[in-house]
Amino acid sequence: MRKPIARVVLVVLFAAAPMFGASATAQAGTHGPPLLDPPNGEIVGIAQPITVRFPTEISDRTAAERTITITTSTPVAGRFRWLDDSVVQWSPAEFWPAYSDVTVDAVGFRTQFQVGSALVAVANRSTHEFTVSIDGEVVQWMPASLGKPGYETPAGTFPVIEKFRDIVMDSSTYGVPINSKEGYKLDVEYAVRITWGGIFVHAAPWSADSQGYANVSHGCINLSTGNAAWFYNNAKRGDPVIVR
Repeated sequence: MRKPIARVVLVVLFAAAPMFGASATAQAGTHGPPLLDPPNGEIVGIAQPITVRFPTEISDRTAAERTITITTSTPVAGRFRWLDDSVVQWSPAEFWPAYSDVTVDAVGFRTQFQVGSALVAVANRSTHEFTVSIDGEVVQWMPASLGKPGYETPAGTFPVIEKFRDIVMDSSTYGVPINSKEGYKLDVEYAVRITWGGIFVHAAPWSADSQGYANVSHGCINLSTGNAAWFYNNAKRGDPVIVR
């Protein structure tokens, strides 16, 4: 049975604020609606943030936050974080409850999405393992190779951002020439991005002998082609990858 609808505690209904301009509604009407993410109808993972991109720069961030209402089928606490002067994210303090429904209203514009299963991946830098659980049950254990000394995979919790069946990874995009000792330009399969800084979970057949034994990558999480394909096919946007 579906639980009664409940509003999260820290978000409130729209209230006009003089320092915000004429009003958030007027701004949206003049410059266009805010862009809301996730889009309507998407099924996301339990770590997916909500992003509101306003059409103009915001001078009063607190007032802007008051224009955003988040309604969930299960109460969830969270917090706002501004990415720049026009983009704000709201993230759950921990994780969204699996299989919950979420409605976001920003200055009268709405998106509704669903949180799906609780798929959680854990990458361990010390044991060279990549473990995936769904709804609390471990379903896959995979040998992995993470970032080597000087290129360590950052620790933390990172939601899946996007996926590429095939992608070219080029070290020159972050300042390392291809013809240098640490340079590379590779065609990579089953790439799942977890940071905008270039950290992916991906197939790396060239490091197969090190997977499960040693960290030899430039920061990404290397898996066998078969294991990377499984994660690519099963992971959805917003699923957390926890690096320890």
